[in-house]
Amino acid sequence: MSETSTRLSVFKTYKLYVGGKFPRSESGRVYEVQDSKGKWLANAPLSSRKDARDAVVAARKAFGGWSGATAYNRGQILYRIAEMLEGRKDQFVREVAEAEGLSKSKAAAVVDAAIDRWVWYAGWTDKIGQLVGGANPVAGPFFNLSTPEPTGVVTVLAPQDSSFLGLVSVLAPVIATGNTAVVIASEKAPLPALSLGEVLATSDLPGGVVNVLSGRTAEIAAPLAAHQDVNAIDLTGADAELARELEIAAADNLKRVLRPGPADWSADPGTHRLTAFLETKTVWHPTGSLGASGSAY
Repeated sequence: MSETSTRLSVFKTYKLYVGGKFPRSESGRVYEVQDSKGKWLANAPLSSRKDARDAVVAARKAFGGWSGATAYNRGQILYRIAEMLEGRKDQFVREVAEAEGLSKSKAAAVVDAAIDRWVWYAGWTDKIGQLVGGANPVAGPFFNLSTPEPTGVVTVLAPQDSSFLGLVSVLAPVIATGNTAVVIASEKAPLPALSLGEVLATSDLPGGVVNVLSGRTAEIAAPLAAHQDVNAIDLTGADAELARELEIAAADNLKRVLRPGPADWSADPGTHRLTAFLETKTVWHPTGSLGASGSAY
Protein backbone atom coordinates (compact mmCIF):
# COMPACT_ATOMS: atom_id res chain seq x y z
CA MET A 1 0.00 0.00 0.00
CA SER A 2 1.42 3.36 -0.99
CA GLU A 3 1.91 6.11 1.57
CA THR A 4 -0.48 8.34 -0.38
CA SER A 5 -3.38 5.88 -0.34
CA THR A 6 -6.42 6.82 1.72
CA ARG A 7 -8.03 4.30 4.05
CA LEU A 8 -11.73 3.71 3.44
CA SER A 9 -14.00 4.17 6.44
CA VAL A 10 -15.84 1.10 7.71
CA PHE A 11 -19.44 2.13 8.32
CA LYS A 12 -21.43 0.35 10.99
CA THR A 13 -24.35 -1.81 9.90
CA TYR A 14 -27.22 -1.51 12.36
CA LYS A 15 -29.52 -4.50 12.76
CA LEU A 16 -32.54 -5.46 14.80
CA TYR A 17 -32.15 -7.42 18.03
CA VAL A 18 -34.66 -10.27 18.18
CA GLY A 19 -34.39 -13.50 20.15
CA GLY A 20 -30.77 -12.86 21.05
CA LYS A 21 -29.79 -12.53 17.38
CA PHE A 22 -29.24 -9.65 14.98
CA PRO A 23 -31.45 -10.09 11.92
CA ARG A 24 -32.01 -7.59 9.16
CA SER A 25 -35.61 -6.59 8.65
CA GLU A 26 -37.61 -9.43 7.10
CA SER A 27 -38.72 -6.98 4.43
CA GLY A 28 -35.17 -6.00 3.53
CA ARG A 29 -36.14 -2.34 3.94
CA VAL A 30 -34.04 0.38 5.57
CA TYR A 31 -34.51 4.08 6.17
CA GLU A 32 -32.08 6.95 6.54
CA VAL A 33 -31.29 8.22 10.01
CA GLN A 34 -30.09 11.81 10.23
CA ASP A 35 -28.64 13.92 12.99
CA SER A 36 -30.24 17.11 14.31
CA LYS A 37 -28.72 19.09 11.42
CA GLY A 38 -29.91 16.77 8.69
CA LYS A 39 -26.60 14.98 8.16
CA TRP A 40 -26.86 11.29 7.24
CA LEU A 41 -25.71 8.99 10.03
CA ALA A 42 -26.69 5.47 9.02
CA ASN A 43 -29.35 3.27 7.48
CA ALA A 44 -31.55 1.60 10.10
CA PRO A 45 -33.76 -1.44 9.53
CA LEU A 46 -37.37 -0.61 8.68
CA SER A 47 -39.21 -3.29 10.60
CA SER A 48 -42.26 -5.03 9.19
CA ARG A 49 -45.30 -6.70 10.76
CA LYS A 50 -43.48 -10.02 10.38
CA ASP A 51 -40.55 -8.67 12.42
CA ALA A 52 -43.02 -7.61 15.12
CA ARG A 53 -44.61 -11.07 15.23
CA ASP A 54 -41.18 -12.71 15.39
CA ALA A 55 -40.26 -10.47 18.32
CA VAL A 56 -43.41 -11.49 20.22
CA VAL A 57 -42.65 -15.19 19.64
CA ALA A 58 -39.13 -14.66 21.01
CA ALA A 59 -40.40 -12.69 24.02
CA ARG A 60 -43.02 -15.34 24.86
CA LYS A 61 -40.44 -18.12 24.60
CA ALA A 62 -38.12 -16.30 27.00
CA PHE A 63 -40.82 -15.35 29.50
CA GLY A 64 -40.93 -18.61 31.45
CA GLY A 65 -37.24 -18.68 32.23
CA TRP A 66 -36.92 -14.97 32.94
CA SER A 67 -40.00 -14.69 35.15
CA GLY A 68 -38.93 -17.86 36.96
CA ALA A 69 -35.42 -16.58 37.68
CA THR A 70 -34.74 -15.32 41.17
CA ALA A 71 -35.08 -11.59 41.72
CA TYR A 72 -31.46 -11.57 42.88
CA ASN A 73 -30.33 -13.13 39.59
CA ARG A 74 -32.27 -10.57 37.56
CA GLY A 75 -30.64 -7.81 39.59
CA GLN A 76 -27.18 -9.20 38.88
CA ILE A 77 -27.89 -9.24 35.15
CA LEU A 78 -29.21 -5.67 35.14
CA TYR A 79 -26.07 -4.60 36.98
CA ARG A 80 -24.01 -6.45 34.37
CA ILE A 81 -25.73 -4.38 31.66
CA ALA A 82 -24.53 -1.25 33.47
CA GLU A 83 -21.00 -2.67 33.57
CA MET A 84 -21.01 -3.34 29.84
CA LEU A 85 -22.34 0.13 29.08
CA GLU A 86 -19.62 1.67 31.21
CA GLY A 87 -17.03 -0.03 29.01
CA ARG A 88 -18.64 1.30 25.80
CA LYS A 89 -19.46 4.75 27.10
CA ASP A 90 -17.59 6.65 24.36
CA GLN A 91 -19.66 5.00 21.63
CA PHE A 92 -22.94 5.87 23.31
CA VAL A 93 -21.85 9.43 24.05
CA ARG A 94 -21.18 9.92 20.35
CA GLU A 95 -24.46 8.31 19.27
CA VAL A 96 -26.53 10.26 21.79
CA ALA A 97 -24.81 13.54 20.88
CA GLU A 98 -25.57 12.97 17.19
CA ALA A 99 -29.11 11.75 17.82
CA GLU A 100 -30.20 14.56 20.12
CA GLY A 101 -28.00 17.44 18.99
CA LEU A 102 -26.18 17.64 22.32
CA SER A 103 -22.65 18.71 23.12
CA LYS A 104 -20.25 15.94 24.06
CA SER A 105 -20.35 16.93 27.74
CA LYS A 106 -24.15 16.97 27.88
CA ALA A 107 -24.35 13.67 26.03
CA ALA A 108 -21.87 12.19 28.52
CA ALA A 109 -24.11 13.30 31.39
CA VAL A 110 -27.10 11.62 29.69
CA VAL A 111 -25.19 8.34 29.22
CA ASP A 112 -23.97 8.42 32.82
CA ALA A 113 -27.55 8.89 34.00
CA ALA A 114 -28.71 5.96 31.85
CA ILE A 115 -26.03 3.69 33.29
CA ASP A 116 -26.96 4.79 36.82
CA ARG A 117 -30.59 4.02 36.04
CA TRP A 118 -29.74 0.39 35.23
CA VAL A 119 -28.00 0.18 38.59
CA TRP A 120 -30.98 1.77 40.35
CA TYR A 121 -33.46 -0.72 38.90
CA ALA A 122 -31.05 -3.59 39.55
CA GLY A 123 -31.29 -2.74 43.23
CA TRP A 124 -35.09 -2.87 43.14
CA THR A 125 -35.47 -6.36 41.67
CA ASP A 126 -35.45 -8.13 45.06
CA LYS A 127 -37.22 -5.34 46.98
CA ILE A 128 -40.34 -4.57 44.96
CA GLY A 129 -42.03 -7.69 46.37
CA GLN A 130 -41.85 -6.25 49.88
CA LEU A 131 -43.29 -2.97 48.66
CA VAL A 132 -46.39 -4.31 46.90
CA GLY A 133 -46.84 -7.72 48.56
CA GLY A 134 -47.47 -8.87 52.09
CA ALA A 135 -49.75 -10.66 54.53
CA ASN A 136 -53.42 -9.64 54.59
CA PRO A 137 -55.57 -9.69 57.74
CA VAL A 138 -58.52 -12.06 57.27
CA ALA A 139 -61.27 -13.48 59.49
CA GLY A 140 -60.62 -17.15 60.05
CA PRO A 141 -57.77 -19.58 60.59
CA PHE A 142 -55.89 -18.74 57.41
CA PHE A 143 -52.71 -17.13 56.18
CA ASN A 144 -53.57 -14.78 53.32
CA LEU A 145 -50.51 -13.72 51.33
CA SER A 146 -50.31 -11.44 48.29
CA THR A 147 -47.26 -11.51 46.03
CA PRO A 148 -46.50 -9.67 42.77
CA GLU A 149 -46.06 -11.52 39.50
CA PRO A 150 -45.02 -10.19 36.08
CA THR A 151 -47.75 -9.47 33.54
CA GLY A 152 -46.02 -11.19 30.61
CA VAL A 153 -44.93 -9.84 27.23
CA VAL A 154 -44.89 -6.03 27.20
CA THR A 155 -44.66 -3.83 24.10
CA VAL A 156 -42.73 -0.65 24.86
CA LEU A 157 -42.93 2.42 22.64
CA ALA A 158 -39.72 4.21 23.54
CA PRO A 159 -39.75 8.01 23.93
CA GLN A 160 -39.19 9.83 20.65
CA ASP A 161 -37.02 12.67 21.98
CA SER A 162 -34.89 10.86 24.57
CA SER A 163 -33.13 8.22 22.54
CA PHE A 164 -31.19 6.62 25.39
CA LEU A 165 -32.03 7.82 28.91
CA GLY A 166 -35.75 7.76 28.15
CA LEU A 167 -35.38 4.35 26.52
CA VAL A 168 -33.62 2.89 29.55
CA SER A 169 -36.15 4.51 31.89
CA VAL A 170 -39.07 2.70 30.24
CA LEU A 171 -37.31 -0.60 29.47
CA ALA A 172 -35.39 -1.37 32.68
CA PRO A 173 -38.42 -1.50 35.03
CA VAL A 174 -40.28 -3.83 32.64
CA ILE A 175 -37.59 -6.50 32.72
CA ALA A 176 -36.57 -5.84 36.34
CA THR A 177 -39.94 -7.20 37.45
CA GLY A 178 -39.72 -10.35 35.31
CA ASN A 179 -41.55 -9.30 32.15
CA THR A 180 -40.14 -9.66 28.65
CA ALA A 181 -40.19 -6.77 26.21
CA VAL A 182 -40.65 -5.87 22.57
CA VAL A 183 -39.22 -2.37 22.20
CA ILE A 184 -40.00 0.02 19.37
CA ALA A 185 -37.05 2.41 19.26
CA SER A 186 -37.39 6.15 18.70
CA GLU A 187 -38.31 6.56 15.05
CA LYS A 188 -36.06 9.52 14.38
CA ALA A 189 -33.18 8.45 16.65
CA PRO A 190 -33.01 4.63 16.79
CA LEU A 191 -29.26 4.11 16.76
CA PRO A 192 -28.59 4.18 20.54
CA ALA A 193 -31.39 1.61 21.01
CA LEU A 194 -29.98 -0.67 18.33
CA SER A 195 -26.52 -0.40 19.88
CA LEU A 196 -28.03 -1.24 23.26
CA GLY A 197 -29.06 -4.57 21.73
CA GLU A 198 -25.36 -5.35 21.22
CA VAL A 199 -24.73 -4.67 24.90
CA LEU A 200 -27.66 -6.82 26.02
CA ALA A 201 -26.38 -9.71 23.92
CA THR A 202 -23.12 -9.79 25.88
CA SER A 203 -24.50 -9.10 29.36
CA ASP A 204 -25.90 -12.52 30.41
CA LEU A 205 -29.45 -11.43 29.55
CA PRO A 206 -31.19 -14.46 27.99
CA GLY A 207 -32.08 -14.07 24.33
CA GLY A 208 -35.65 -12.93 23.80
CA VAL A 209 -36.04 -11.08 27.10
CA VAL A 210 -35.54 -7.80 25.22
CA ASN A 211 -36.21 -7.44 21.50
CA VAL A 212 -35.47 -4.15 19.75
CA LEU A 213 -37.24 -3.03 16.56
CA SER A 214 -36.65 0.14 14.57
CA GLY A 215 -38.78 1.78 11.93
CA ARG A 216 -42.09 3.64 11.69
CA THR A 217 -43.60 3.64 15.17
CA ALA A 218 -47.22 3.60 14.01
CA GLU A 219 -46.58 0.82 11.50
CA ILE A 220 -44.96 -1.51 14.03
CA ALA A 221 -47.13 -0.60 17.02
CA ALA A 222 -50.47 -1.34 15.35
CA PRO A 223 -49.99 -5.12 14.98
CA LEU A 224 -48.38 -5.35 18.42
CA ALA A 225 -51.29 -3.55 20.11
CA ALA A 226 -53.69 -6.03 18.50
CA HIS A 227 -51.50 -9.10 19.05
CA GLN A 228 -53.27 -11.67 21.24
CA ASP A 229 -50.02 -12.84 22.84
CA VAL A 230 -48.98 -9.38 24.01
CA ASN A 231 -50.15 -8.77 27.57
CA ALA A 232 -49.41 -5.07 28.03
CA ILE A 233 -48.31 -1.97 26.18
CA ASP A 234 -46.49 1.18 27.24
CA LEU A 235 -47.57 4.06 24.98
CA THR A 236 -44.90 6.54 26.06
CA GLY A 237 -43.58 7.05 22.53
CA ALA A 238 -46.99 7.57 20.89
CA ASP A 239 -48.64 10.89 20.11
CA ALA A 240 -52.20 11.49 21.28
CA GLU A 241 -53.88 10.28 18.09
CA LEU A 242 -51.82 7.10 17.80
CA ALA A 243 -52.24 6.39 21.51
CA ARG A 244 -56.04 6.44 21.14
CA GLU A 245 -55.90 4.02 18.21
CA LEU A 246 -53.57 1.66 20.05
CA GLU A 247 -55.72 1.72 23.20
CA ILE A 248 -58.71 0.59 21.18
CA ALA A 249 -56.70 -2.24 19.60
CA ALA A 250 -55.28 -3.24 23.00
CA ALA A 251 -58.76 -3.62 24.50
CA ASP A 252 -59.42 -6.71 22.38
CA ASN A 253 -57.58 -8.97 24.82
CA LEU A 254 -57.71 -6.63 27.83
CA LYS A 255 -54.06 -5.60 27.72
CA ARG A 256 -52.69 -3.48 30.50
CA VAL A 257 -52.08 -0.01 29.04
CA LEU A 258 -49.70 2.62 30.38
CA ARG A 259 -50.80 5.91 28.83
CA PRO A 260 -48.33 8.54 27.65
CA GLY A 261 -47.76 11.68 29.64
CA PRO A 262 -45.17 14.38 30.32
CA ALA A 263 -41.94 13.00 31.72
CA ASP A 264 -38.68 14.40 33.03
CA TRP A 265 -36.30 11.53 32.37
CA SER A 266 -33.55 13.09 34.47
CA ALA A 267 -35.75 13.11 37.60
CA ASP A 268 -35.96 10.40 40.25
CA PRO A 269 -37.95 7.66 38.46
CA GLY A 270 -39.87 6.48 41.51
CA THR A 271 -41.53 3.07 41.54
CA HIS A 272 -44.65 3.61 39.43
CA ARG A 273 -43.10 1.99 36.36
CA LEU A 274 -42.00 -1.01 38.42
CA THR A 275 -45.57 -1.63 39.50
CA ALA A 276 -47.23 -0.77 36.17
CA PHE A 277 -46.85 -4.27 34.75
CA LEU A 278 -47.26 -6.46 37.82
CA GLU A 279 -50.19 -8.67 38.74
CA THR A 280 -51.06 -9.67 42.31
CA LYS A 281 -51.41 -13.32 43.27
CA THR A 282 -53.17 -14.02 46.56
CA VAL A 283 -52.84 -17.39 48.30
CA TRP A 284 -54.94 -18.71 51.18
CA HIS A 285 -53.38 -21.30 53.47
CA PRO A 286 -54.92 -22.86 56.60
CA THR A 287 -53.23 -22.27 59.92
CA GLY A 288 -53.19 -24.62 62.91
CA SER A 289 -50.98 -26.96 64.89
CA LEU A 290 -49.68 -30.30 63.68
CA GLY A 291 -51.58 -33.27 65.06
CA ALA A 292 -50.14 -36.64 66.05
CA SER A 293 -50.44 -37.84 62.47
CA GLY A 294 -48.26 -34.97 61.27
CA SER A 295 -50.95 -33.39 59.09
CA ALA A 296 -51.83 -29.71 59.27
CA TYR A 297 -55.24 -28.68 60.54
